[in-house]
Amino acid sequence: QVLVQESGPGLVKPSQTLSLTCTVSGASITTTTNYYWNWIRQTPGKGMEWIGYINYIGSTYINPALSSRTSMFSDTSKNQFALQLTSVTPEDTAVYYCARSMTGVWHTYDHWGQGTQVAVST
Repeated sequence: QVLVQESGPGLVKPSQTLSLTCTVSGASITTTTNYYWNWIRQTPGKGMEWIGYINYIGSTYINPALSSRTSMFSDTSKNQFALQLTSVTPEDTAVYYCARSMTGVWHTYDHWGQGTQVAVST
């Protein structure tokens, strides 16, 4: 069974960088061309927002609305991928999820992490 799990700080101060890690088990992030490893978030007011993905070779695609502040990278030795969101504001407060998607089915995820709540606040 594929498991994905987010980890990182629950509180980040405005203007700082949010860094989250997704640890994957039951599947390798490097061994398939069919899957993409995504970050999405759920905000109290806006609902779900796709942040971006990283693929098996570490190529990324970021939501243009967030691309100026967002980076993703992978650590294949740990079967992990990470999200960095810079210059955060309280509007970035959300539950952040990592999830797997398959090629050809954008915004459809077969495995989700449980989500991690991140508050951006002083």
